[in-house]
Amino acid sequence: MKLTTKSIKNKRADFEYFTIQKFNCGIVLTGTEIKSVRQGKVNLKEGFCYARDGEVWIKNMHIAPYKEASYNNHDPLRLRKILLTKREIRKIESKLKEKGLTLVPYEMYINDRGFAKLDIILGKGKKHFDKRNTIKDKDSKRDLDRAMKGSY
Repeated sequence: MKLTTKSIKNKRADFEYFTIQKFNCGIVLTGTEIKSVRQGKVNLKEGFCYARDGEVWIKNMHIAPYKEASYNNHDPLRLRKILLTKREIRKIESKLKEKGLTLVPYEMYINDRGFAKLDIILGKGKKHFDKRNTIKDKDSKRDLDRAMKGSY
């Protein structure tokens, strides 16, 4: 359950991929990394996930160094392990063997117990005309919302 309003979303994932399935998982972080996450200093845009040897890893997710840390601060782009059940990992590994499917970080947040959680999606890449349709739908929704707001 997400009680925190401060969540970091990968808006690019909605634009680039069709969501096939969504997984809610934990992530292994160091002390300075969790402090930066709580400040919202995370960039998911360049990140991607992959499965290897029964484990799922996230690469290129940028967590900014913590300002108040000492000389032993974390590497911003280090490889981080994603915590999932064995059943979910097996499901992901079998799905990733299909052509055109990829695992993308979608949203990161701190749950009500104080743990960092990551939502990852199994997605299929959109073609150029699909992206145009997404933009068109977003524009029409925005126009409709403006019209509804103006009518009250």
